[in-house]
Amino acid sequence: MRGEASLSADRTSRDSLAPKLRDKGTGAWRIGEELFVVTNLLDHDARVERSLTDPSRPTADKKALINAILADQADPLTVDILDDLVSRNWSRVRDIANAVEDFAVDAMMYYADATDCTLTVSIELAEMRSALLKMSVLRSKLSDEFAPAKARLDLLHTVFEGSKLNRVTMRLAEHAVANPRHRRFLVTLEWLIAKFTRHMGQSMVTVTTATPLNQTQIKRLAAIYSSRLGRPVHINSSVDPSVLGGMRVQIGADVTDNTVAAQLLQLRRKVSTEM
Repeated sequence: MRGEASLSADRTSRDSLAPKLRDKGTGAWRIGEELFVVTNLLDHDARVERSLTDPSRPTADKKALINAILADQADPLTVDILDDLVSRNWSRVRDIANAVEDFAVDAMMYYADATDCTLTVSIELAEMRSALLKMSVLRSKLSDEFAPAKARLDLLHTVFEGSKLNRVTMRLAEHAVANPRHRRFLVTLEWLIAKFTRHMGQSMVTVTTATPLNQTQIKRLAAIYSSRLGRPVHINSSVDPSVLGGMRVQIGADVTDNTVAAQLLQLRRKVSTEM
């Protein structure tokens, strides 16, 4: 949880700079890349992080440190974003890295908007999450912070080679794997999905069934969940023959499993406890 000062600083900074970031269009990609690099730097250099958040240090000194780190090689808007962040007060030292990461993801979302692929990225992130749900060993390896970052990245690229994922989807997944930030890979995917769906003004509802849903079923489910949630939803239809029948519905981190496989599992557990 971020303290009130950090929440206020993050919200105010993003609200003030969002229009400029949105107006960058495809140029937002470069800013996202640069901010991911800075996020990684802050996560691995506590001394720099403390220097940029020290309330007793003049803002001018903090901005000078930013310029020294970037060495005049960053986009001017990247500099503006970081200058704005270091000028604000933070409840905890590490909160500034969270804010930089938020801006980086925002930049990637605006790039997705500019290239008309925002919905595609949101769907691909949801499908990636669904595909990894039953791969506990793979998820563990992708989240293993004791393994070299390159090894985790190589594994990610091997697993999704040939999947033709959008470049934004892959870049976000690469960030999640290269710099886990003490989060499990699945948790980061859920966070990214939530950010994209909020950005689109929609909620992503992932429905897993044994056979593909037809368009009539998808439209009916969209109407049901739009009414239930009070906002537009996008139905991400996922097929998993192992569920046998019924549906598994996921909205954010909440899962309602009414599949035949889940009911059989519950029955087996009940029988085993009664024996």
